[in-house]
Amino acid sequence: MPKWNMVQALQNALRVAMQRDPAVVVLGEDVGVNGGVFRVTDGLYQEFGPERVIDTPLAEAAILGTAMGMAVAGLKPVAEIQFDGFVAPAHEHLVNHIARVRWRSRGRFSAPMVIRVPSFGGIRALEHHSESIEAWYVHTPGLKVVVPSTPYDAKGLLLAAIEDPDPVLFLEPKRLYRAFREEVPEEYYTVPIGPARVVREGRHVSLFTYGSMVPVAIEAADRAREQGVEVEVIDLRTLSPLDEETITASVRKTGRAVVLNEAPRQAGLAAEIAATINDRALLYLEAPVERVTGYDTPMPYLLNEDLYLPDADRVLEAITAVHAY
Repeated sequence: MPKWNMVQALQNALRVAMQRDPAVVVLGEDVGVNGGVFRVTDGLYQEFGPERVIDTPLAEAAILGTAMGMAVAGLKPVAEIQFDGFVAPAHEHLVNHIARVRWRSRGRFSAPMVIRVPSFGGIRALEHHSESIEAWYVHTPGLKVVVPSTPYDAKGLLLAAIEDPDPVLFLEPKRLYRAFREEVPEEYYTVPIGPARVVREGRHVSLFTYGSMVPVAIEAADRAREQGVEVEVIDLRTLSPLDEETITASVRKTGRAVVLNEAPRQAGLAAEIAATINDRALLYLEAPVERVTGYDTPMPYLLNEDLYLPDADRVLEAITAVHAY
């Protein structure tokens, strides 16, 4: 079995999907001849041709508007928006049309499409290239929101998203694109959209996170273990729908919870998870839920990212606080 990084796993997922189903098409800026800004679509244009791997103008609204028309007409488009901050120009199509078409048409039409977006910080990019937009779209009924953290999950979740009968926003952590390799099957498989993954079991504190923060959570959990604190690390994988059952079960076991993400703190997903814990497991809590997040500022440029993004020190501090409460 080959060992691939996340870029290679995503590329293989697209190739497998296109080989299996002629309705699958890829479109976006530079996804064809150039193979994509991060090389995820490298080689697909040469293998499947310009009618199935389509270079578009630099016009995000046009990309998603066109993709929606393709989806309603029976194709399975996989649209790429080059960077998270560039979703904003296409927001109107995404929220007012793509997410609502099944509801608006009383089930007559749907939009089986995937919007792939290289997302989050960690590569010291320019403005609008390192945003955390997940809370915008978790708040949008009609959209599923998926964030992989490993090459295996990235391939399986992307194939599941392509087969989904409704639109899926697929946020890919750029920081993890080439961070590590692991064994990934070459053949078709899916990872179901919805269930979270228990990365590591523990009995003292539950730590919920996703995407590029999963390795940070693991590092913090390793250091907590050296202090005698066993941390249960949960990779949410799907943010909408949220796996409330796994969250609740973990908190009922440990009685303590920390939520970790790199998005701004105010009204972020960490707040929603804390509220979910209050709704479903309040009487099991031994300490208030702690949040470790980014700050309520725009993502800073370049080297200042290190001051913004949560690190293992901040996570360990939160773990220690809830454990000692």
